[in-house]
Amino acid sequence: MSTYAIGDVQGCYDTLRILVDRLRFDPAIDRLWFAGDLVNRGGQSLETLRFIRSLGDSAVAVLGNHDLHLIAESVKALERRQKNQDLRRVLEAADGEELIDWLRNRPLLHLDEDLRFVMIHAGLSPQWTLDRARVEAQRVEKELRSKDFKNVLLRMYGDRPGGWSRRLKGLDRTRATINVLTRMRFCDPRGQISFDSKGAPGSQPAGFYPWFEAPGHQARAFRVVAGHWSTLGRFQGMGVFGLDTGCVWGGKLTALKLQDEPEFIAVECGQPRSNDADPQSADGMGDRD
Repeated sequence: MSTYAIGDVQGCYDTLRILVDRLRFDPAIDRLWFAGDLVNRGGQSLETLRFIRSLGDSAVAVLGNHDLHLIAESVKALERRQKNQDLRRVLEAADGEELIDWLRNRPLLHLDEDLRFVMIHAGLSPQWTLDRARVEAQRVEKELRSKDFKNVLLRMYGDRPGGWSRRLKGLDRTRATINVLTRMRFCDPRGQISFDSKGAPGSQPAGFYPWFEAPGHQARAFRVVAGHWSTLGRFQGMGVFGLDTGCVWGGKLTALKLQDEPEFIAVECGQPRSNDADPQSADGMGDRD
């Protein structure tokens, strides 16, 4: 039995199938983890969702910012939806509602005690222990699965508050938690996020650090798998494994074998490059920025 974590697919279904074949994945015994951003920009978001959902218990996927954006689009009135053809194919499909419901019920954080790996889409706040991260993620997951989920989705957008704090309550705390788990790259030692910093480490303003290097960061007795940061690329250090290698930008789709000594496996992008010009502009809440 092998477990593989896969970086941001973003609707690059053809490339995903090439990678899955390369892994010789057997759903009867193997497991696939997906580090969020299953959809948007690759042109095959519908096929991607159908495939991953069809894997049942053989696959685990956490929510990324683009996934949350798709779910939020689904609760808007038709005339208010963005003209994003890739996402509209999902929303207008015969099984679109089922796929959205399945996606909405994915976690924000996944932990495997045996493998000693935790998977999130973007980052973890410097103040968070693993237990605190799980509590905050589960609280938001519960809200996304509640009767009030539409209100949560439509009010999750925004860069304020700038980071997570114990003092936050209500939707402010929800928004801060979502921003940490699905949008964070750089932060200061207090966990305040530099939302406009989207380049590689070294390009951020003074006083900000890659989230996993922030001074005072809580010690982690577990390894972390994350995506979201295409300009970071394949990364291994500080107990963190970065898997977003910019497939949708013409890069690669990367997997990480989690057993024994972790091993990277990657395939070249097998489809046309996204029409979006700049990968650094692609990391707000979906198409928003």
